[in-house]
Amino acid sequence: MTCVGHQAAGTWRHPASQAARYNDLEYWTNLATELERGAFDTLFIADVVGVYDIYRGSAEAALQDAAQVPVNDPLGAISAMAAVTRHLGFGITAAVTFEHPYLLARRLSTLDHLTKGRVAWNVVSSYLDSAARNIGMERQIAHDARYDLADEYMEVTYKLWEGSWEDGAVLRDKEKGIFTDAAKVHPIRHEGEYFKVPGFHLCEPSPQRTPVIFQAGASSRGREFAARHAEAMFILATSPETAKKLTDAIRNDVRQAGRDADSLRIFALLTVITGPTDDAAQRKYDEYLDYASLEGVLALYGGWTGLDFSTLDPDQPLTAVENDSLRTTLESLAADGETWTVRDVIRKRAIGGLGPVLVGGPQKIADELEKWVDEGGVDGFNLAYAITPASTTDFIDFVVPELRKRGRAQTEYAPGTLREKLLGDRGGRVRDSHPAATWRSHYIGRESVADSSRPSRFEGISARYTEAAE
Repeated sequence: MTCVGHQAAGTWRHPASQAARYNDLEYWTNLATELERGAFDTLFIADVVGVYDIYRGSAEAALQDAAQVPVNDPLGAISAMAAVTRHLGFGITAAVTFEHPYLLARRLSTLDHLTKGRVAWNVVSSYLDSAARNIGMERQIAHDARYDLADEYMEVTYKLWEGSWEDGAVLRDKEKGIFTDAAKVHPIRHEGEYFKVPGFHLCEPSPQRTPVIFQAGASSRGREFAARHAEAMFILATSPETAKKLTDAIRNDVRQAGRDADSLRIFALLTVITGPTDDAAQRKYDEYLDYASLEGVLALYGGWTGLDFSTLDPDQPLTAVENDSLRTTLESLAADGETWTVRDVIRKRAIGGLGPVLVGGPQKIADELEKWVDEGGVDGFNLAYAITPASTTDFIDFVVPELRKRGRAQTEYAPGTLREKLLGDRGGRVRDSHPAATWRSHYIGRESVADSSRPSRFEGISARYTEAAE
């Protein structure tokens, strides 16, 4: 996340942490080259456009601990990171709730061009009331209604990316003086409940056209949305056993939506603390805990759950409530049948945030990750950091070599776009079973920009000038 404190509250104060350099472009380019050294698939950048102001009814704790505030726009550093890497993908979070699809489609197409097809879009519907209020709304849109809006949002972007410009529309013909064949560019004429977009996409088709679609919703409505749209999905699970229930259900949802189960990759959120030995890793974890912030983690969990933890008994069992925040946060904690209290959240998640923490040397961590894959059914991991960039470097130096020895981690990248690397699909385009593919040839043979052109008063003027010259 383009902020100081993402999932680990307070650890920005550790002497080895460079998190406070989040404003420095070199911080991001160094991180990108480090991730490519470890052959990571993607740098995933989360985002919020509000602040965590539920805890004690104020944003003070979030500000003091830099708990996801201040936070910069996630797109700003992508081009620079792409310039210093060749293969690393970039997963960019952008909320459908607050930005018009016509504009976001252009921003993502631009980045897909500049990165040569290495962009993914993490589709979210913002959950913070503070964000809604600051763009003129009284409060956040209700949970399920946000997904109704998101479905139409996706339809608009798919029409722009897949259907607006035909293959071969861009000629770049210097002799004829034709850059684009207007007969192959089509207005989408979208009129829906939430959006009206009459025109055509401002960008020519990018390498992937539609960026790889990431999604993280695990509520019933969120899973329905993901089954239809997602090509990669993030889950919250406390153990491989709870992950297995989720991954089986998600893949069944995907099949029910008419797609192949292997058309979606599932990633579990984890934080890994490692070192040369188990003892060294444990000492490191204990040291990091010394810097953890009680107020910071409760500020984060206040935003994630919609509950003001300052009003709760520290030893009272937590129960999930119906509200418009991240509904699955407390549900995921209780999925193993374990009872969690406020005190447990502070003790177990001050470092890991929304996900579990694995602590150990290379062999122990590799064993645990294999269990998550083999028994939990996940395809990979969204690795949060405790200390940045040390958590990433430690994982690459200690765990990646062990995973490679076991044949569990790639040693080099596959060629092509991010979609080709991640899903193995040739050509970089969405599969035929994906809803975006519906619009590929939808407009061919229909109204084009050329059809609506009016006769020009200047037709024939070139010929008359030629006659005059002769």
